[in-house]
Amino acid sequence: MGYLMFILPALLLSIYAQYKVSSTFNKYSQVLSSRGTTGADVAGTILRRNNLAVKVEPVAGNLSDHYDPQSRTVRLSESVFRSNSISAIGVAAHEVGHALQHRDHYGLLEIRHKLVPVTNFSSSASFPILLIGFFLNNLGLVYLGIILFSVVVLFHLVTLPVEINASRRAVALLSENGLVSNAELPGVKSVLGAAALTYLAATLSAVSSLLYYLLIFTGGNDN
Repeated sequence: MGYLMFILPALLLSIYAQYKVSSTFNKYSQVLSSRGTTGADVAGTILRRNNLAVKVEPVAGNLSDHYDPQSRTVRLSESVFRSNSISAIGVAAHEVGHALQHRDHYGLLEIRHKLVPVTNFSSSASFPILLIGFFLNNLGLVYLGIILFSVVVLFHLVTLPVEINASRRAVALLSENGLVSNAELPGVKSVLGAAALTYLAATLSAVSSLLYYLLIFTGGNDN
């Protein structure tokens, strides 16, 4: 049973997700907010109204937007920070959603933060350990590699609901604070929904790879 059988659905979804993110973001980048507020304005307004001492800064790169819990900073790419498009507003509100998750001690976000260092190690070490264990016929190393890769899968499984929750918060925050009109909300939802597809694709890819490793490296295909 080939690797392609396991990974093809995730690969196809990933290709579609990347297309969907790019096309949807570009589409709503051309639709300007009726309020005239930029991504930076929206982020700052929501943070102030929620009494959060979180900075908002521009960062280089395309769609490099993120919330840094260590420095308590929302970093927005230039195409979001200075733009007053529906895409920019949606992305900015999403990142502020993460800041609110941090404030609220949202459980899955805290788990994700704790998983980051071990996931960074596991993602680079798991496959080499799997290969070494396989060629040396060392089942202990094989299982160690699988356990390490399982941490990567767990990270993706935790990340998906964290991102979905941040997007739901973003839509509610924009609506409750009057930062978008009712007519603009569907556009915001489209932008954030397309972004969520990328996390779904990454999760499916990780789960598919783990199943393949279990099958191949533990001899599950021996009949």
